Amino acid sequence: MSAAKIKKGDPVIVLSGKDKGKTGTVTKAFPKDGKVVVSGVNIATRHKKPSQTDPQGGLERREAPMHISKVALATRDGKPTRVRFETQDGKKVRVAVKTGEKIDG
Repeated sequence: MSAAKIKKGDPVIVLSGKDKGKTGTVTKAFPKDGKVVVSGVNIATRHKKPSQTDPQGGLERREAPMHISKVALATRDGKPTRVRFETQDGKKVRVAVKTGEKIDG
């Protein structure tokens, strides 16, 4: 499997779906499933029955994982870009395709 183009902590923009255009940071990444969890995006509501730990019960809202193809890395000016890998000084680094700037390291 190749290296991850989108990692935890990356600023991303949602490209499709009900949250299209929203931005957030990746809080969790699931590389095997090809999914990411983005803060404040793709909120799912679960109905919780009252239990001993939570006697009130009610609605629980949380971020659900979304497919990695639905998000794109955000550049400094807030626009989406694809990610390319380059070798610089003997190290493999991620580079933004639109701007050509190095993303990490």
